[in-house]
Order: sequence, then structure tokens, then C-alpha cells
Amino acid sequence: MSFARADNSVMARWWWTVDKWMLVSLGLLIGVGAVLIMAASPAVASRVGLDSFYFVRKQLQILPLAMIVMLGVSMLEPRQVRALALLGLMVAGGLLCLTFVIGTEIKGAKRWISLPGMSIQPSEFMKPTLAIVSAWLFALARKKEGFPGDAIAILLYGATLALLLMQPDIGMAFVVSVVWFSQYFLAGLRVLWVVALGGLGGGAAVLLYFTFPHFHSRVDRFLDPASGDTYQINTAMEAFMNGGLLGRGPGEGTVKSGLPDAHSDFIFAVAAEEFGLILCLLIVALYAFVVLRGFSRALQETDLFSLLAVSGLCVQFGVQALVNMGSTLHLIPTKGMTLPFVSYGGSSLLAVALGMGFVLALSRKRFGAGETL
Repeated sequence: MSFARADNSVMARWWWTVDKWMLVSLGLLIGVGAVLIMAASPAVASRVGLDSFYFVRKQLQILPLAMIVMLGVSMLEPRQVRALALLGLMVAGGLLCLTFVIGTEIKGAKRWISLPGMSIQPSEFMKPTLAIVSAWLFALARKKEGFPGDAIAILLYGATLALLLMQPDIGMAFVVSVVWFSQYFLAGLRVLWVVALGGLGGGAAVLLYFTFPHFHSRVDRFLDPASGDTYQINTAMEAFMNGGLLGRGPGEGTVKSGLPDAHSDFIFAVAAEEFGLILCLLIVALYAFVVLRGFSRALQETDLFSLLAVSGLCVQFGVQALVNMGSTLHLIPTKGMTLPFVSYGGSSLLAVALGMGFVLALSRKRFGAGETL
């Protein structure tokens, strides 16, 4: 792709201002994800009585749409990003409320709305859109004296947290909380409040432990494996031992045949067994590069909104990856959370593409004074 410097078209402006290193890194993650889906999902599909390439076809059908979303959103200006995020937050919030009425219950939680040919998980789209809207509100509160941006952001966060806990989806609530509090901290939250909210968060974790039986069970099994079923974790750890440095080779892994979520929550274990430690370290390096590159671009911003939004979305991207890989490696209690751009899941893939499209849009080089909010 080549454009003249004097070309003033939308594509040309995008090409000369977008972060190409981040674009390449995200492309590599998408490529790795496509390969791992083809490696992990046929065994899972056959085990549940589906055509071997059922999950592969579904993921590859959604993948082009996700790439269009990411690239299309990356061409937007900050004002358009805010408008899209606000609309997306309202739609996702409405759908999240609908899950309690028409949602499909899976493993004791109502998180999905079934549509012909697919299921939608609205909470996935709440993550990036809430991050953008919260950043906007925090920035407005500091730019326009008297505007209750912090209060509105707190109400939005509280409402989202309540809906997620009602499903229940503690993992998603955790990620949303980490992102929101990191943005509030960067916006200038006083240290005293940081300490107070940290203590409140610790108390909330204890309350959740005694309130939600499935959370209680997962924490107990993490602390004491003999206290319950740890089949998936034991199988995942076996995959890491089998893979060694270079892995057994594409398609040669055996653990995926007995691992229920090998194509989604535990796809990192499949990567370890078939491609070895080297690919796992490459995946970790790609996630680290995207997050650190995003922070680097954010710190160059003179616009508070862009700084808060890009930082929050990069925290979200990194925390989600850490939760997935940490669960697989038994470093934290197990949590059903996808590995961004790598795990199977249409809602997750589209939502991550939307979020990283926002990052690419807001981290583009802009000249002159910061934009008026």
C-alpha cells in the first residue's frame, strides 16, 4: 500500500498517521489465532458430535468482519469514536438487561442471547464502550468546571457492575473494574481515595467469595486442588509438559481430545503442546508489545480523553490476556475468559476488534492543539 504525502483522502490520511507497528502486531496475533483454532477445534467438534471443521468455519466467517470492524473504526476521528462508543454502550446495556428475560443459561449463568446461527454475549461489548465513555466523562469533568462527569461515570460503572454480578460474571466484572479504576487513577484520583477503594475492593472480593458458590469453589480448588474437580487444569498442565521447548508438531497434540474448552478458554495449552514454549513466549511478547506500545502512544497525547481511553483499553487487552494465560497455567483460579484474537468466540472476537480499533483511531498522529471536547 502506497500513498503520496499530498494525498488528502481518508485512506491516505489513515495510512500516514496509524501506528503500523501495532497494526502488524495485531495482525500476527490474528494469524496465530487462526492457526490455533484450526489445530484445537476439530477434536472438540468431533467430541460433541459436530462436523470436525464446524468451529473453524464459524470463526473464519466472523474473522473478516472483525478485521473490517477494527480497520474501519481505526479511521474514525475522536468525536466519531465517542459517538460510536456511546451508541454501543446504550445498545450493549439494553441487550445485557435482555439476557435476564430471554437469555440462554449456560453453566448456571445467563450471559448469552441466542440468535439464528449465532449467540451474542452483550457484556463483551460493554467493556470497550464503557472504557471510552468513562474516559470522556473523566476528561469533561476536568475541562468543564461544574460538569458532574465523575458522578455520571460512577453511576455507569455501578450499574454495569450490578448487571454483571447478577448474571453472574465475576471475571468480566473484575476486568471492567480494573480498567475503570485505572482510568480514574490516571484522571487524578487522590491517593487517599486510591487506598480507600483498594480496601473496598478487597472487602468486595471476600464478600463475593461467600456469596457466589461457583466463585467459592474455584478459589478453594485453586488453593487446595484436593478439594474438588481439577481435571481441566491438570490436563492443561500436562499439555505444557508434553510440549516442551519445540512442541510435538501441528496436529500431533493429544490433550485437546479430552480438554472440554481446548478451543476457547484453554487454547493456550494447545499452543504449548503442539508448538512448544517458543510459540507461547512469542504470544506473550506480542501481547506485551501491543500493551506497551499503546501506553507509549498514550503518553505522547496532549488530549486527556485520548490518554485515558487508550490507556484503559490497553489495560483491558492486557488484563484479559493475563487472566486467560494465568488460569491455564494455574497461577490464578480458573476463569472462563477468552484469549484476545486467539480463542474461539464470535462476540469476543468482534468486541476485541472494536476495542483495538478504538486504540488505533485514538493513537494516530495528530498535529496541533488538543481537540476540544
